[in-house]
Amino acid sequence: MQHSKIVGGSTAKRVMACPGSVALVAKMPPQVENKYMAEGTALHSAIDYLVNDGDASPYSLLDKNFNGVALSEDHCEKLKSALALLNEVDPKEEMNFATETRVGFGDLLPGVFGSTDLIGRIGNRAVVLDWKFGDGVIVDAEENAQLMFYAAAAMRTPESAWAFEGATEVECVIIQPPSVRRWVTTPERIRQFERDLVQAVKLSTLPDAQLSVGDHCRFCTAKPICPQMTGAADRALAVKLDNLDAGKISTYLKNADLLETWISSLRELALSMMESGANLPEYKLVAKRAIRQWTDEDKAKVALFALGLDESEVMETSIMSPAKVEKVLKKRKIALPADVVVAISSGNTLASVDDPRPEVLLLGKRLAHLSKLQ
Repeated sequence: MQHSKIVGGSTAKRVMACPGSVALVAKMPPQVENKYMAEGTALHSAIDYLVNDGDASPYSLLDKNFNGVALSEDHCEKLKSALALLNEVDPKEEMNFATETRVGFGDLLPGVFGSTDLIGRIGNRAVVLDWKFGDGVIVDAEENAQLMFYAAAAMRTPESAWAFEGATEVECVIIQPPSVRRWVTTPERIRQFERDLVQAVKLSTLPDAQLSVGDHCRFCTAKPICPQMTGAADRALAVKLDNLDAGKISTYLKNADLLETWISSLRELALSMMESGANLPEYKLVAKRAIRQWTDEDKAKVALFALGLDESEVMETSIMSPAKVEKVLKKRKIALPADVVVAISSGNTLASVDDPRPEVLLLGKRLAHLSKLQ
C-alpha cells in the first residue's frame, strides 16, 4: 500500500505534535513489514471483501489467503465481531457507503493523501470509520487525528465529497473487536483540524522545526535518532534512584514507557543495519537460541519405542485451556460453565490512573507505610 511521505492518516497526530519529526523520519530506512503488519493488512482486505459481498460469511474465508496470510479461526472470529459492531453503527442498514477510497487535499497540500477504510452517510450525518484489529493498543475515536485527517481529505476529494455535502454532523468510528468507539463532531471541527494540519506541514519544512516528546512518539520510526529521545535517555541515566520521593518516581515513570519504546526501536534499527551488512563497533550478529524439535514425529516414536520406552513415557495429553475450549463452544452457541473456571492473576503490575482495570487495594500495607511517614 502506498503511503503519503509527508503526513498521512496514521502519522497526522505525530506531525501535528512534532513537526520536526518529518525530516527525521525521512532519514530512516524503509520500514520492513512484520507479521503483525501483514496480519493487519490481511484482515483489512478480508473485512473489505465481506462488507462489499453481503452473501459472504466470515467463516467462509477460513484458510483463505489475504496478503500472504491464511485466515485462522481466530481471524474469522475477529471478522465476525467486526461485522456485528458495524451493525451497531448502522442498525437499520440505511447507510450509503464506500470502502478503500483514496482521499487527498489537492492543491491545498500537494502530495498529502490517505485511504479511508469506510466513509458513509446516514441522514444528516457523515460517517468516517476505521478498522483496528490489533490487541495491544486501545484506540479511541474522540479527537482521533487519523479519522479527522480522513474526514478533512474526503471533504476535498470529488469521489468522496458526497458523504459530507449538507451534513451537519460527522461521526468518527473505531471498530476494534470486541469494541466499537464513536465520537460525533461537526464539519467546522474538521475544517479547524485541516487548518491546524496545514500549519503543521508548513512548520515541518523549517530547518529548526520543533521536536517534542509525547505519546505520539510511540510509533515514530525516527526515535533512535531523535535528539529529544536520546536526550531523555541521557538524563534518565544520570538519575540516582536512591531516596526518590513518590512524586519524582511518578514523574519518571511517565517517561519510562517512552524510553522503553526508544530502546526497542534502537535495537530494531541496529539489527536491521547489521543484517544489511553494516558494522556496529563492539556488536555482532548471533543466532537466536535454537529449540530442538523432532525431524519426523512418527519416526521418532518408532525409535523411542524401540529403546524400550512405552507410550505413557513419551506422549502427553492434557485438557485444553479455557480460552481454547470457549472458542469451540462459541461455534455451538454454548456458554462456558462459570463454576469450572477461575481467573488467577500472576501478580500486580503498574498502570496509569486512566487504565480501565480496577485498582488493587493493599490497605494494610498502605496504612503501615503511612504510619512510618508520621
